[in-house]
Amino acid sequence: MRRLLSAAIALAFLASPAAAAPDKPAVDRDTVVVALEKEFNNLDALVAVSGDSLRYGWQIYDTLYGFDTKGNLVPRIATDVQISEDARTFTYKLRPGVKFHDGTELTSRDVKASLDHILKPEAKSTRRPFFAPVVETVETPDPLTVRFRLKQPDGAFANKVAGYLYIVPADYLAKLATPDDFAKAPVSAGPYRIKQYTVGGDLVLERFDDYWGEKPAIKALVFRVIPEPSSRVNAILTGEVDLAVVVPLSDHDRLKKEPGLDVIANPVASPLFVRVYSNVPESPVSKREVRQALSHALDVKAIIKGVFFGIGEPIPAFISKYYPYGASPDIQPYAYDPKKAKELLAKAGYPNGFSIKLYSATDQPKEIAEAIAAYWSQIGVKTDVDRIAYAAWTRLNNTHTSGPLSITQFTNAIYDPIHPVGGSFTKAGTWSDYYNPEIEALIEKVNHTPDRAERDAIFKQVGQILHDDAAGIFISELYYVFAKKKSLAWDVQTGSGFLNFRQVGWK
Repeated sequence: MRRLLSAAIALAFLASPAAAAPDKPAVDRDTVVVALEKEFNNLDALVAVSGDSLRYGWQIYDTLYGFDTKGNLVPRIATDVQISEDARTFTYKLRPGVKFHDGTELTSRDVKASLDHILKPEAKSTRRPFFAPVVETVETPDPLTVRFRLKQPDGAFANKVAGYLYIVPADYLAKLATPDDFAKAPVSAGPYRIKQYTVGGDLVLERFDDYWGEKPAIKALVFRVIPEPSSRVNAILTGEVDLAVVVPLSDHDRLKKEPGLDVIANPVASPLFVRVYSNVPESPVSKREVRQALSHALDVKAIIKGVFFGIGEPIPAFISKYYPYGASPDIQPYAYDPKKAKELLAKAGYPNGFSIKLYSATDQPKEIAEAIAAYWSQIGVKTDVDRIAYAAWTRLNNTHTSGPLSITQFTNAIYDPIHPVGGSFTKAGTWSDYYNPEIEALIEKVNHTPDRAERDAIFKQVGQILHDDAAGIFISELYYVFAKKKSLAWDVQTGSGFLNFRQVGWK
């Protein structure tokens, strides 16, 4: 869930080719070839981490409700949802006549089986933590009605269902020897189905002509894994592929000059920030003034320009403005003010600064940590940057041992702020070392609130408190850069790393 950075900010440069990038299909007008940055680890979207499933999930699978390109909930397999006032009962009415890829007809029984697949411990689903603590029962009163009864209120449950509960056939699951077998030959009800896949090779999808909704204009999607950023760029420049994802930021400006290409810088609503272990009393960063000082000491605009090639924007708080709701336009980023930073340090009892460790994982440019350390040194804070392998960093970060400071970011697969806020800034958060009773009270309130407008108002309060308290050192919105052929009609999914090819075609 948590890593969208990697190749997106690789610092590779290429020499410009002699000829312009061709603007014609790599194969034919019935096919789109997509260059991906990494291979697939698991094709079971009910089990795989979002960083894997986000690339194929919306093509192969379908959900009760889904998200439009801006992250708003829209009906899919279900035509309606009724939510009880206490946010503990969610009743979905299913669309009649929906077929799975194997030809069987979808009913409420399949919805229940899909959630059961997630909840089985032996499936090792990364979605299980979002459902196991809250789901009490799943009822199927008739073939086209499914009702979720919760143990406790969950105002974001509809978003979790849209983001994580892909629907698969119950009978097909029952025939499998083990839950792991589903990943070898997934079956769902999405607009495309798997035609061919070899480990480490291309994933080829073919249009599912019995799809219940609007049929895609493209008959075949070819996902080609090209991990090396320069090779991925070269593939779009030579016409080998029609779309290249996660293009190095360093190539953005050069590729925009290619007459045959469209280059899209897309915010993925994955705020980059420094995680602060503020709940350690003996640490300097347990003091609010110190955290505010560290925030004022950073020239974030200069960091974005120097490290991210100008592709980014300062964030004032942890709730991205690219979520459909929850971000307050009234909150402004901390101004770069070294003088004020020194005054705050003196007020906190550190007139001469202090020494502190900052963890940085190898999937991030080392320049980020170097820039942060350089700016902090100007206010007397000596920063020991500990740059470690991503796998090692993950182990530390997941076990609350990456303190006192660690550079990180948080993706959001459900378009509701509860996911990143709950994970990073609540007492029970998996990646939280912060406690604020005001935040706890607001989160309890929002959990009882399914109404979108009310959730928006509550999260705006949350964002203001996190900003004022400098709960994290907030740096930048992160962007993916895509390069596509001009004649390819495709709209990027804003505020997410998900690839959405439900509407794609050649002009």
